Amino acid sequence: GAPPGCQGAPPRLCVKASAAAPAPAGREGRRTEAEDGRGPPPGTEEMSDSQGEDERNGISEAPAAPKEPSRSQCPLCTEPFSAPRILPCLHTFCTTCLERLEPFSDLALRREDSDSSSDSSWLCGQPQSHQPPPPLSILCPVCDTEVDLPPGGVEDLPTDHVALNEVLLEALQGAALSLACDLCMDGEAVKRCQACRVCLCHFCCQAHKRQKKTSSHAIVELRDLKGHTRLEKPIHCPSHPSEELRLFCERCDLPVCQACVVGAHRQHPYNTAADVIHKHGDSLRELLKATQQHVGTLRGALSQIEEAGESLDRRVESVALEIRAFADGYVKAVEEHRDRLLQSLEELKAQRETQLHLQKAQLQQLLLDMQTGVDFTERLLTGGSHLEILLTKGVVEKRLRRLNSVDYHPHPVADDKIQFSPHEKVALIHSYEIFGAVLNRATDPTKCVVQGRDVGSPRQSESVNLTLLCKDGSGERLERGGEPVRVTVSHKERKDCVTKAVVCDNQDGTYHISFIPEELGKYTISIFVRGQHVQGSPFTMTVKNRFRPHRGLFHCCTFCSSGGQKAAQCACGGTMPGGYQGCGHGHKGHPGSPHWSCCGNVVEASECSIKQPRQDSAQRSLLRTVAL
Repeated sequence: GAPPGCQGAPPRLCVKASAAAPAPAGREGRRTEAEDGRGPPPGTEEMSDSQGEDERNGISEAPAAPKEPSRSQCPLCTEPFSAPRILPCLHTFCTTCLERLEPFSDLALRREDSDSSSDSSWLCGQPQSHQPPPPLSILCPVCDTEVDLPPGGVEDLPTDHVALNEVLLEALQGAALSLACDLCMDGEAVKRCQACRVCLCHFCCQAHKRQKKTSSHAIVELRDLKGHTRLEKPIHCPSHPSEELRLFCERCDLPVCQACVVGAHRQHPYNTAADVIHKHGDSLRELLKATQQHVGTLRGALSQIEEAGESLDRRVESVALEIRAFADGYVKAVEEHRDRLLQSLEELKAQRETQLHLQKAQLQQLLLDMQTGVDFTERLLTGGSHLEILLTKGVVEKRLRRLNSVDYHPHPVADDKIQFSPHEKVALIHSYEIFGAVLNRATDPTKCVVQGRDVGSPRQSESVNLTLLCKDGSGERLERGGEPVRVTVSHKERKDCVTKAVVCDNQDGTYHISFIPEELGKYTISIFVRGQHVQGSPFTMTVKNRFRPHRGLFHCCTFCSSGGQKAAQCACGGTMPGGYQGCGHGHKGHPGSPHWSCCGNVVEASECSIKQPRQDSAQRSLLRTVAL
């Protein structure tokens, strides 16, 4: 158990500072420079004149690597962490800083609060109405991610015990901060009890030595602990403040204390934290490994985008030189034509640069989010104790799985396929026959068409074949392959029905697409080229029952087809006198024309309307008719 005086204490590390912490940012979690007077927000730098010029010209350079944030300071108040809480995006803030933030997406609550004076206690207080409180979400002040809060508000967020340890270590390294006593919370801590893992002032230290229960504990000076890389503090059970969390409930996936296993977790399988850390730690390491692979892929993709942009610039410059050399042969008419060509070329360059810049910005943000998850998980696994890893693994696993499920395109969406054709006739300018045009033979997804989507209705368990015809921006067909084509086939009602499509590049500008639907109903087919929908995508197809062939005979009547057998029957329902069970010419029920004996259909090239035959007497008679 914990020593007297520190039982029930919240997971808070008290640090005395010379100045009061400034108030955190408001709704978006940030303030402007004019509001707080402290310069630009963390992680931003002033843009130089050359950088601003590049931005106006549509050229954007990759931002410099962000400065590694302090592990012991809150990003909002820039003070040492006090009761730090971990948001689902794996960013840590003080509890009081989070409680001052305003809701991001809860508009209903915002309208209710506008009629009455209220402060920022919405994150920790209880609503006054009897209606259930709406879900609350806030905007992370660091990564701008909208995160949902648990029902209990900020207090239900997991505590960052690793950050508390960082604050303690930084205070011991000779910083201008002093630690408060963990028992009285008033005096300045000068010593530490190694058994209880608490910091003590002079008075509490004397009392600690006089108590019989703690008189034999080893007490050391805080200044003697400067070389340590980790100083653990006891983590107490929120339900039993006098008990320390040492066990782990396997059924509830939660650290528990000794009192919990004989109370609320009675008969639940449990084990010590040291025994289960290997299993749960390995799970986190596998997620970390998968996330690190995505980080490497994203960095490679950004490098490819940079190279594509440079190649595009070089190619555009080369084409511009060709255009200028050709235009020198003409005087006024050619100069006018040259200006038109250069203008179209710059527009094409701006269009492709915009595409590359947008893709680059998206991948950079995804890389930043994944790098944050990797850094936090690595720090947790290397610097956290067994119990701290178990306490934090839930939010870490959720964040890493969400990041790993993000779909992104690692290949550049624009290329440098721009050519100049000096022999192509364009038009007459000032009575001069002008030649020369900029050729852009890049695939335009909005002009690509899908053939075969209107040919009949697909059947269950039968192959559906489509042909994608790629065209350029002018609508002309391309005669080359190599485009990244992606196809998704999903059932509209059954989300668990996954149908895999196969794409075959014919190397002539066409792509053969095939898939086999296994379920009946409507399917949504989406076809993408370079990450964009093609013309008419997405579209729907209705899958019907598979084609049922006839199992009988196409005959004129049962009497003729069976050779006069009385027991032979026909599905047309015709009868004959004299004990015959089938149909005959001119007798009652005969359709008056040749028909199928299995279903009575008079159309020879048709689908059988009878489902799969069951082994009963009537069906056996039909099968016997077929045999006869």
